[in-house]
Amino acid sequence: MLVLSELKTLTPSQRNAFIASFLGWTLDAFDFFLMSFTLGAIAKDFSVEVTEVAFAITLTLACRPLGAFIFGRLADRFGRRPVLMVDILLFAILEIGSAFAPNLTIFLILRALFGIAMGGEWGIGASLTFESIPERARGAVSGILQEGYACGFLLASVVNWLLFEIIGWRGMFIVGVVPALLVIYIRMFVEESPVWKKGEHVKTKLSFMAAMRGHWKLAAYVIVLMTAFNFFSHGTQDLYPQFLRVTHHFDNGTVSLLTIVGNVGAIVGGVMFGAWSERLGRRKAIIFAALLALPVLPLWAFAQTPILLGLGAFLMQISVQGAWGIIPTHLNELSPDAVRGTFPGLMYQLGNLFAAVNATFQVWLATKYDENYAIPLALVTGVVAIVIVVLAAVGVEKKGVVFGSTENA
Repeated sequence: MLVLSELKTLTPSQRNAFIASFLGWTLDAFDFFLMSFTLGAIAKDFSVEVTEVAFAITLTLACRPLGAFIFGRLADRFGRRPVLMVDILLFAILEIGSAFAPNLTIFLILRALFGIAMGGEWGIGASLTFESIPERARGAVSGILQEGYACGFLLASVVNWLLFEIIGWRGMFIVGVVPALLVIYIRMFVEESPVWKKGEHVKTKLSFMAAMRGHWKLAAYVIVLMTAFNFFSHGTQDLYPQFLRVTHHFDNGTVSLLTIVGNVGAIVGGVMFGAWSERLGRRKAIIFAALLALPVLPLWAFAQTPILLGLGAFLMQISVQGAWGIIPTHLNELSPDAVRGTFPGLMYQLGNLFAAVNATFQVWLATKYDENYAIPLALVTGVVAIVIVVLAAVGVEKKGVVFGSTENA
């Protein structure tokens, strides 16, 4: 109810900015997670091992910081709205290009370029949203905005369930051109960030290095925090379909259904903890969400029946995406005004860079245990949950900061 009441207070302009950013992140994640369902099919088509194809996930994640920096700096200079449109068009084009890759090498190159485009969307969309909405709505909106990621995963699950057997992996990637339609909505209904417009003449004169003066210690902390967060999400999501398919030998429909159940939990967790962070504070809400993963871990990784695995997936993603639901507003509040188009996305994606080895590591470790993916999934998730609790406990927050004020310069 709290979430709905906050959304009702948004003006049409604020609501359109939020919707555009949410859909952008949803469709970005949708395009990314198509890889998780098609690893085996791509490997078979290119006559290579799954570990070689899984490297595409690593490449995508590793290239995202470059996109966050490039598109973030463009957004700080030219505005959030036009750069967001260009970025969405680019990742949609690269997604459909991946469908026509003739071999693994070309496919890997295209996925790396896709990573650059994907890296730009989150930071720009988040800054556009949080610079447009009132301070009191940040927590509630943050939880919903971040769960665009879970909605994208859920959408990919549904498309895999309904279409994979009909159109194959290449057809799945062709469907990934859909995000291009979002540009029409942004062009027609979304206005530029009022905070950016207010300070554009000042901000265009500052280099990134100048704007970051005095903030490097904070940046180092946020990068470490986001590395742990990215291990938390990617460690529980990227290879989850592979875990169900290879370790449990479930058919495609069961894999899709259990993934959908997990993503429903993710949406519930993100919205719930995002809203609670307005009362508890950002760090306490993160700690509570991350701690929830520990008692759920045995059920999530080592249950044997579809019903118990589904329950584990639902509860685990409440924890993982509950913690993540606080991140969009938390990073935007920590960001200096002059680089808000760059800082949140770059810190997030640098964390992705350092966590990019996750998929390759988990596949490698699973091969050491006779394709039992439960062990690497449980190991990564348990360790990282504890790390996040510690980092959040010793960290800082700026809940309630006024954007555009000297306090956040």
